[in-house]
Amino acid sequence: MALRDLSGAVDFAVLEATTGGDDGISEEVLGLFAQQAALWSPMLDVRDEGWRDAVHTLRGAAAGIGAGVLAEACQAAEAADKAGAPPLLERVHDALEIALADVAAYRHELMLRSLRA
Repeated sequence: MALRDLSGAVDFAVLEATTGGDDGISEEVLGLFAQQAALWSPMLDVRDEGWRDAVHTLRGAAAGIGAGVLAEACQAAEAADKAGAPPLLERVHDALEIALADVAAYRHELMLRSLRA
């Protein structure tokens, strides 16, 4: 993966503003995001009692790195009732996968920068 593979699902300018452009901190934040995604994504199912907590947590994490589409999808799912949530949770899952691909590409670029330094 490389920067050319970015879909635009994550506005990394948001992350860079938050981290002051420090690549090490950006890598740490993105690593935490990936860990949270792995932890919470299995709960993106209304059969799991914690589905609403999962989308709430992912919404905050997504907003923090600039994954606006994911954050919006989470907000819609979080506001839904249990009967209406399944298609919205599928949208969250799809947006999460795209955001994670962008995160992987960006982390790869951060790694390359550290090797050049």
